Amino acid sequence: MSGERKRIVRSADDVLWKLERKDVVRLMIAVAGMFIYAVGINTFIVPADLYSGGVMGISQILRTLLIRYTDFRMGGTDIAGIINFLLNVPLFFLAYFSIGRGFFIRTIVCIFSQTLFLTLIPIPPVPLVEDTITASLMGGILAGAGMGISLRGGGSSGGADILGMYITKHRQDFSVGRLNLAINFCIYLACALLFDIKVVIYCIIYSAASSLMVDRTHTQNISTEVFIFTKEDPQRVMAYILKDLVRGATYWDARGGYTNQETNIIFTVVSKQELSALKHKLRQVDPAAFLVSKENVGIEGKFEKHLS
Repeated sequence: MSGERKRIVRSADDVLWKLERKDVVRLMIAVAGMFIYAVGINTFIVPADLYSGGVMGISQILRTLLIRYTDFRMGGTDIAGIINFLLNVPLFFLAYFSIGRGFFIRTIVCIFSQTLFLTLIPIPPVPLVEDTITASLMGGILAGAGMGISLRGGGSSGGADILGMYITKHRQDFSVGRLNLAINFCIYLACALLFDIKVVIYCIIYSAASSLMVDRTHTQNISTEVFIFTKEDPQRVMAYILKDLVRGATYWDARGGYTNQETNIIFTVVSKQELSALKHKLRQVDPAAFLVSKENVGIEGKFEKHLS
């Protein structure tokens, strides 16, 4: 084998290894998010006799009804996680056919790890904090951050997240947190009929904190407008935006107001997560470039959210 051919083969192997490593890193991030989520649920929500939202909330209600009316138990294990896994099985098909194979695989791993963490992480016999409001807030912050981190890693905790990801791809003004909030309203209405109204109030506090953390942590859901000022050839930056980020971009010639020198302005809209990659690329192309960004911009028209 010639030296040139060996170099090409070695380069191809390096690319494949980097792609595999990138996928593994994303999967590890998603699983770490599930661990944080399980800690929030088992450490603060379950000991305070509160209920989560989404499919997990439905699972917890079913668990309570099973124990109340059939006395069905599995030792000291909380069976809500197992029920949650079974309820998520039909949604796996939606994840596979409507969102993407990669998202489907990561979601399967996330649901398995979530069930494992919820089963293995010990539930304190008494609440760690006596104030139920504090438990609601802490549980919401941890659970919401965990779900958002999993979404950022390309996976999800299943249930409403899968539905939210699907709808978000088709509606620009939609977010996963909003869907969670709507579904939770229906769940807590059922809790009001089945349990104490005070429980519902604390659960709503948890739900609001959790939804806020999901939207803040899930950076793929934050649209960001970007202006780039560069004196180098803008085509290299444009090529990265168009081919690597798969985003549209516009550029035009301009002059600096102070130096009166020629410069180039590039405008694009990306997600907050993509902005980090764009900044890294820009430092390689033109370290002296000037970048201005603004988050949470309103968008009308064709703008696809890259979620998987």
